[in-house]
Amino acid sequence: MTDHAVATVNVSEAVRSKWGWFLGLGILFILGGVCAFLSPFLASLVVTGIVAGVLAIIGLFQVIQAWGMKSWTGFLWQLVIGLVMLIGGIAIYLNPVAGAFALTLFVAASFLAKGIFQIMLGLRLRPHDAWGWIVAAGVVALLVGFMILMDFPFSGIYALGLLAGISLMFTGWSYVALALAARRLA
Repeated sequence: MTDHAVATVNVSEAVRSKWGWFLGLGILFILGGVCAFLSPFLASLVVTGIVAGVLAIIGLFQVIQAWGMKSWTGFLWQLVIGLVMLIGGIAIYLNPVAGAFALTLFVAASFLAKGIFQIMLGLRLRPHDAWGWIVAAGVVALLVGFMILMDFPFSGIYALGLLAGISLMFTGWSYVALALAARRLA
């Protein structure tokens, strides 16, 4: 048996023996997604708060790391990057509504860029199998980006929460499907 086959068997056995945990986790993810859908503004603020905390913590560690390497030629740049992240995280935390609007614009721009590059990649891969799916995914990403931008600033109130809800629900359903498949094999 190859190492990959052994690893697959071990993963399958682990999932089969713990299928109930995967089912419970999937249900929790789905419930979290439903909550995000029912209150997208609150979910957007939660997402914004998490991003603010992550930025502030990473920025703090970046400043500490830079300060510990003052003799390095990249010290100043590392310090500036850390301070920008730290101050940005604190600013978003102190004004989460403005932070949600800024993050919404960033998400919209990310979807637009992702869509453009996926379409270009899909067209370059033509006529290979599945090139159309890559182009289709790029078109969907472009549409999502445009929809968020066209509804801005109103989309700043709900977009992050709805996207988080969609992600949570899809994750939940994937765990439920995995659990049910593992239960059938157990």
